Amino acid sequence: MLRVWLGSLSQLSQAPLPAGLQVPVSPRAGWHAGRVLLAHALSPSPLPELVIHQNGKPAFAGKPRLWFNLSHSGDDIALAISDEGEIGCDIEVVRPRKNWQGVAEAVFSDGERQQLTDAPEPERLNLFWQIWTRKEAILKQAAGQVWQMADVDSVAPHHALRQQLIDDRLWLAVCAEAATDWQLQRVYLPAASASDRKSG
Repeated sequence: MLRVWLGSLSQLSQAPLPAGLQVPVSPRAGWHAGRVLLAHALSPSPLPELVIHQNGKPAFAGKPRLWFNLSHSGDDIALAISDEGEIGCDIEVVRPRKNWQGVAEAVFSDGERQQLTDAPEPERLNLFWQIWTRKEAILKQAAGQVWQMADVDSVAPHHALRQQLIDDRLWLAVCAEAATDWQLQRVYLPAASASDRKSG
């Protein structure tokens, strides 16, 4: 099982937190929205205790039967949950980035740079973000750090990757331990209730 939820960070950060959740003194919007999204995804089961590993990756405490990963970009937030092992998730709004060509030259593999070179000029910025999300999802699945980005080659065949462009503006990439089908849902929290609407 691999399921992904998409939501609005600003909306979810205004929703009530699950009862009994230990809250930092000044929780960031991303922290708040992530916990609300996790609680929604696992409902009606209570949200298990969370721990933060040394690499900064949050996880369920103990010997979990579920693995998850969160990502946010702009006002968008994504949660991926798997029952088959570690998972990495990244989303990026397609947007201008200063010196993105230099970033690609520094951290993209030869194959990734070749993909950029082969693409028509108007499509290269969009492709940059497509490749970036793949790399970050792979890195997060392996519990790596951002400084290891140059070591990741997203065109290598051994990665179990899923990727989708959402609304022509947001790249979503998920890396799992094994290739599997996924289910993508959008989360809306109007007023006090929550409802899911399937998104393709």
